[in-house]
Amino acid sequence: MKFKIYIKYIALSLCAIPLLHSCTDLEIEETDSLIKESVGGSGFPGLSDPASSLGDLYNKVGGDFQTQENMFALSEVTTDSYVVPTRGTDWGDNGVWRQLHTHTWSASHLFIKNSWNGLNQNIFRATEIIESDGSAQTEAEAKFLRAFNMFFVMDLFGSVPFRGVDEGPEIDPMVLSRSEAFDFIETDLMEAMPDLPDGSPGIEVTGTATKASASFLLAKIYLNAHIYKGNEASDNADMQRVVDMVNSIEAKGFAIEEGYFDIFEPTDDSETIWHLSAEVGPRIWNTLHYNQNSPDNTGGGWNGFSTLAEFYDMFEGAPNSNYVGDGQEERRGWVPDPSNANDENLGIGYGFLINQQYDTDGTALETRQGQPLSFPKEIPSLVGNTEVEGVRLIKYHPYDPTDTEDSESPLVNSFRRHQVLFRFADAHLMRAEAMMRMGADATEMVNELRRLRTDTPDLSGITEQDLIDERGRELYIEFWRRNDLVRFGQYTDPWSLKEVTGDETKVLFPIPATALLSNPNLTQNPGY
Repeated sequence: MKFKIYIKYIALSLCAIPLLHSCTDLEIEETDSLIKESVGGSGFPGLSDPASSLGDLYNKVGGDFQTQENMFALSEVTTDSYVVPTRGTDWGDNGVWRQLHTHTWSASHLFIKNSWNGLNQNIFRATEIIESDGSAQTEAEAKFLRAFNMFFVMDLFGSVPFRGVDEGPEIDPMVLSRSEAFDFIETDLMEAMPDLPDGSPGIEVTGTATKASASFLLAKIYLNAHIYKGNEASDNADMQRVVDMVNSIEAKGFAIEEGYFDIFEPTDDSETIWHLSAEVGPRIWNTLHYNQNSPDNTGGGWNGFSTLAEFYDMFEGAPNSNYVGDGQEERRGWVPDPSNANDENLGIGYGFLINQQYDTDGTALETRQGQPLSFPKEIPSLVGNTEVEGVRLIKYHPYDPTDTEDSESPLVNSFRRHQVLFRFADAHLMRAEAMMRMGADATEMVNELRRLRTDTPDLSGITEQDLIDERGRELYIEFWRRNDLVRFGQYTDPWSLKEVTGDETKVLFPIPATALLSNPNLTQNPGY
């Protein structure tokens, strides 16, 4: 076995590994021809086809990040950008959505437990691949995926369990502290870097790990390093590392792309650094009303997710409408009116959907009760709502151009399985923030991005508040809002319909109760 420096950090909650039949019975099943025969009868036997297992792991990660629950819910629904109000009896779900918005979750919350289990399972699977006899690139990609999943455990939960492949259930798993996890992630990415392909813009390249995607993840950990290391403020050396990582990505040809909503189509662009092969349907259907057009989704939209009025108000444009020509900046999107509803937009706009909604032919839509389907900006309560309260958010659109393309189109078989996770606009704003934290004026860097977003005027100066607002406008519903709010010290601030504020223990989620029972070395986070 080729255990390297990681052997001293071996731990993982036994319940987090689906190969286990119980919390005390570690039994690796010989499924899908994954397990070799043991050599000499001792130690981890290795996977018979590490490359195939790597493909399975990519798919597993994509599946974890495609749902509306779990990782997406923890990253976005716990912030000021998204809320899931109960509408009649719809979206009640025993309060799980309301608890996320109000920061009143507990250690038994299902989405918290599922996220913990899924991430830790992926870490273990990546370790199996790394400790098998695969190619150098296969091992490097597995290290990237291990670092990616461990990053989110570190970010969301603080403590990071990790189990080595040679350990059995008789060994009490060890646990990495947050700062140890930071070092582990950095080491994985730096060791992976030489054997990863360089990476360049293009849909055929950005679906797997590259030097560019590893550099992006390194920039993320360096930008948040003071949070993970427990320091009061950022360190200039870490901020310079952010700048260096982003510069290296730019040198590979990545750049800010014009045409904001085109970035989220499964076509080539200069922005996407890493995308998941993951269904984007939940990003579409969970926000649309039951009666809005929903090709390939029998039964219509799911009519749940909305944004808060104050988040909508961060964008330039008419304060109470978003129809075409209302003076809005490009990223706020637009709502078709009867004159511009058509087959190519299905009567559904982009970005923020507010007020009266229309069908493909311009007919005003109605609710199931026959009332105008008009989304008001204000949401009066988390419960007791009708079908319409709240502005809806949509970046991935239900219109499918493959319906009219021939079989040679690059869109065929890829549409709605292309979820963008790392993109250059994010990297560019990380670089601007790092420069600002080192004392530089980031105004021109931020305006460089804004000038490529139509009808988005220059800012006269940049404060920390301006920068986090800009990140919100650029990156809404892309998994980064919680991470940003924590870094800027605003995650526990008040926002609409959130009664519990100022509780800094909510910056970390609780370790799930089941994990604490199965791993005696885990300690619950403060406040739970």
